[in-house]
Amino acid sequence: MDKWLPSRYLAFALCVLVFVLALLAWDDGRSVKVLAIASGLLVALGVADLAQKRSTLRRNYPVISHIRFFFEDVRPMLRQYIVESDTEEAPFSHVQRAVVYQRAKQALDVRPFGTELNVYEERYEWLNHSIAPSLIDSHDFRITVGGPQCTQPYSASVFNISAMSFGAISPNAIRALNEGARRGGFYHDTGEGSLSAYHRENGGDICWELGSGYFGACERAGVFSEAKFAEKAVLAQVKMIEIKLSQGAKPGHGGVLPAAKVSAEIAATRGVPMGQDCVSPARHSAFDTPEGLLHFVARLRELSGGKPTGFKLAIGHPWEWFGIAKAMGTTGILPDFIVVDGGEGGTGAAPLEFTDHVGAPLREALMLVHNTLVGLNLRDRIRIGASAKVITAIDLARTLSIGADWCNAARGFMFALGCLQSQSCHTDRCPTGVATQDPRRWKQLDVPDKASRVANFHDNTLRALKELIQASGLQHPSDLGPEHVIRRVSSNEVRSLATLYRFLEPGELLTGVPEHAVFQRFWAIARPDTFAAPEELSARRMTKLR
Repeated sequence: MDKWLPSRYLAFALCVLVFVLALLAWDDGRSVKVLAIASGLLVALGVADLAQKRSTLRRNYPVISHIRFFFEDVRPMLRQYIVESDTEEAPFSHVQRAVVYQRAKQALDVRPFGTELNVYEERYEWLNHSIAPSLIDSHDFRITVGGPQCTQPYSASVFNISAMSFGAISPNAIRALNEGARRGGFYHDTGEGSLSAYHRENGGDICWELGSGYFGACERAGVFSEAKFAEKAVLAQVKMIEIKLSQGAKPGHGGVLPAAKVSAEIAATRGVPMGQDCVSPARHSAFDTPEGLLHFVARLRELSGGKPTGFKLAIGHPWEWFGIAKAMGTTGILPDFIVVDGGEGGTGAAPLEFTDHVGAPLREALMLVHNTLVGLNLRDRIRIGASAKVITAIDLARTLSIGADWCNAARGFMFALGCLQSQSCHTDRCPTGVATQDPRRWKQLDVPDKASRVANFHDNTLRALKELIQASGLQHPSDLGPEHVIRRVSSNEVRSLATLYRFLEPGELLTGVPEHAVFQRFWAIARPDTFAAPEELSARRMTKLR
């Protein structure tokens, strides 16, 4: 049935059938005439849905998609009186999604009648403002990525597209994201699925992510090839190189793209054979120690012609991150940047346990990385990016205030493409053509229109950030510090993040171990030559019976 009449067109087909039958029985009475006119109007609506290009949902589901639009229009009333509040996040609230849609479409995004948030609820946060606001000429906030060992530094926006692989999202979604990045002057992370032809088509800036499969730069999945890497890394469009150690949504977990989904295009992009499972191992084969990681960073930087090279990780065992930090001293090699991925990050598919309970959340992970580099007097030589559930300018401001230089977002830009949070990414049946490889669906996603929305979302979010920075009396997002963000810790007590958390002083780790629980417990025993657990921890594990 689906081969000849896909179920998504069934409602439209029934309207056509009823219209034809009613026309044939036109002389049978007034009710038949009314039915013919009503069904004819629905047929006209379906034809209009198929012809227009602004809404992928309408093209994939002519006529019946308007039921969704109807309930979307009455949804605020239904939620207010029947279901739940607009601010309840699951995983993103209606308010969060709505602000992306509005900014992407250049629609009015202001709110009437005051906040819907309970400002006396624990964990409510606000940004302190100044009596003497500043005046900033441009909202195009940028930072330079490239340390002393880099010869081709990159001027990056403070807001960019996070890693989403070709394979996880569709060709037209990749095209629209990259064209939006080109128009807005920000970068587009390839994800570990490699640099595809769709990434290169429109010429937007690229951060090429290399995961443990080394896709696009491998002899076979999991085996790195210097020659294949160098061939793509020197392309002018590629601005930065990022080694993915782990991702927030499923840290410590590999992945498998089943053979049935490895199309000719995906096989060519990733450099793997068709007809076989495409395996992304849980760990890298090019290195197995912290020092080995940094030597790999240096080698990729050399092969790319001196472009900014760094790594992305979700924080797990503290001693492993501390080992990497110590290896910077023993090898003399510094990454140009580190991207911290929070445990609340999204993915197309992951086991429930990993999604909900593995990996440190962004704030704690980011502050640990920031504190370590500050304590080693390296913070001014290494940039930090942050990724996980960043949607609005206040999300940007909060994250930048606790240590990040820039933020990446994936799901926010998916919303800009038209994502409905249907959470069907793993089914290949995404209703908006974003997270699917089904050409009957993704071809309905209109690239020029969605590219404009991507660029608009980025632009309007940075305009909002500019207004926040001005209100705080500052000149640039990098001026934000933890003292600017205030959190309610009880109904009658509030504290700034600067007093709520312990922030290290410059060089503090060079003179001793600070009074900070994680550093006190793990800094001294971390080693730059191994990721293995310290001996005392291993010995404790052996006290349990096997």
